[in-house]
Amino acid sequence: MDIILKNGESMTLEVNATAMQAATAISEGLARNAICAKVNGELVDLSHVLKEGDALEIVTLKDKEGLQVYRHTCAHVLAQALKTVYPTCKLSIGPVIENGFYYDVDFVTPITQADLAKVESEMQKIIKSNLPVERFELPREEAIKLMKSFSEDYKVELIEDLPEGETISFYKQGNFTDLCRGPHLPSTGKIKAFKLTSIAGAYWRGDEHNKMLTRIYGTAFAKKDEMEAYFTMLEEAKKRDHTKLGKELKLFAILNEGKGLPFFLPHGMILKNTLIEYWRQIHTREEYVEVNTPIMLNRSLWETSGHWSHYRDNMYTTKVDEEDFAIKPMNCPGGILVYKNEPHSYKDLPIRMGELGLVHRHEKSGQLHGLFRVRCFTQDDAHIFMTQSQIKDEIKGIVRLINEVYTLFGFKYHVELSTRPENSMGSDEDWNVATDALRSALDDMGLPYVVNEGDGAFYGPKIDFHLEDSIGRTWQCGTIQLDFQLPQRFELEYIGEDGQKHRPIMVHRVVFGSIERFIGILIEHFAGKFPVWLSPVQVKILPITDRQEAYAKKLCARMKEAGIRVEVDDRNEKIGYKIREAQMEKVPYMLVVGEKEAEAGLVAVRRRDKGDIGAVDANEFIQTVLSDIVEKKAF
Repeated sequence: MDIILKNGESMTLEVNATAMQAATAISEGLARNAICAKVNGELVDLSHVLKEGDALEIVTLKDKEGLQVYRHTCAHVLAQALKTVYPTCKLSIGPVIENGFYYDVDFVTPITQADLAKVESEMQKIIKSNLPVERFELPREEAIKLMKSFSEDYKVELIEDLPEGETISFYKQGNFTDLCRGPHLPSTGKIKAFKLTSIAGAYWRGDEHNKMLTRIYGTAFAKKDEMEAYFTMLEEAKKRDHTKLGKELKLFAILNEGKGLPFFLPHGMILKNTLIEYWRQIHTREEYVEVNTPIMLNRSLWETSGHWSHYRDNMYTTKVDEEDFAIKPMNCPGGILVYKNEPHSYKDLPIRMGELGLVHRHEKSGQLHGLFRVRCFTQDDAHIFMTQSQIKDEIKGIVRLINEVYTLFGFKYHVELSTRPENSMGSDEDWNVATDALRSALDDMGLPYVVNEGDGAFYGPKIDFHLEDSIGRTWQCGTIQLDFQLPQRFELEYIGEDGQKHRPIMVHRVVFGSIERFIGILIEHFAGKFPVWLSPVQVKILPITDRQEAYAKKLCARMKEAGIRVEVDDRNEKIGYKIREAQMEKVPYMLVVGEKEAEAGLVAVRRRDKGDIGAVDANEFIQTVLSDIVEKKAF
């Protein structure tokens, strides 16, 4: 029989050959590194029997799916070890998550973090035994009977909830069997590096009315040095934790009186306003107009937009004059009303409409985290109304703008194109046109991207930008969403060259995403050591004795007049103490002024990470700082 390889070439194999046999036929090296396979786009085990005409791709640990399968097999090894060490425990689910996996378990006697060592020891034995991982399938009643024989009540419930006709598959390794869709590694011995990391509580199926289970987290990597690098990164991330630094640097606070509702403190407001000023500067240059729409609008608007039916559980609602209102979770319907406020001609388009809109979303309390997951945030939205012929150029313009912003902050990024989700609005034709337009713009710019099937917004496909910070973590921030649906639902129009009414195309777009979340990312990216132009305090003047206070204050006044954010530390403390305090506050420049500096009009300059760099003329120093600010230099 013939199969089709990833490069489009065909390969002849014996009838009923497996994916592993195909990998071996391609090369011994590929077979050694094979994790699983992709047949006709679906992930399968290497034991999967191929058929005539199948499209085959061998998956290794270089592929994202390969690492996920590797980690999922490690979750099964964890489950087998738990059943060996704690025979009375009951297993529920053990999925792969970002950077690892977990398993939710019901223990008769609770375990602690200290117990993980003996579980890891048992996992090592299972891995060393190199047990084959074998798949088999059973009819529903036999599957239930099997899991009941193991007293796995949670597995029984999962099987009973499966749709009629669903394939019920299991994986067996040694004397351990688990319900699983798969695929898996061919044997446990392929796991080279793993670590159990933590324990937490988790309600069965995420429902607080169900029993609290024990969730055991772990991770696994292809090599030990990769795992060591990961844990080094985690240690660095702890030092950079924005909730910790935000408190130390007096940037923001999350208080019990408003959980998930951040309070920005004076230094935090300087940082936030500096970002907003930069946003306005580049958007004015790119010919955006800025609008501001109400924070609360009536139910009929949200019904028209589709949010009432698709997003209501995440919206805060109230009544005004016996009429239902919702606090806006998104800015787009308000922007649409601004567009509809007056008639438009094709000569007006594109209209690039920006809004720094405060939105509110009902997030569960357990999901709240610092500035990363909040209940209210400022979204740096823009809605662009255009003709169909303008789509590609506008998308390219947005991509260039996003690239400029992320490059300024020192972020690398990768791009994902997200396609139609199951719960969506609109016709196949509109979705195809919209998706093809985004794909074409990315292709024209030569920008690499991956396709994220089914992850688009309910009203249209999107391009997502995932930032990589200074320690290698990724964050999803910028997005471009092409929307054919809302212009139809709101009956938007413009008069074309032919004098007839036409429907504009709409793009939803953010650069920062949530300004609050972006600030959290910046805090961790820079470890609180912001470049000069962003720093709440750019210069701190440190007089050695009270005899230099007059000179320090005069210098401070000159700097403030020049537009520099500067403070004088005139406390009756030793100079060493003042320097350490300024270092802890992560101030970019510290100016030590003693008798010699005061008499000569000099300043002894200390840079945050370079220490003492010598004395310079005060005027020369001011020009240096102004250059840092105006040119937005890295520091």
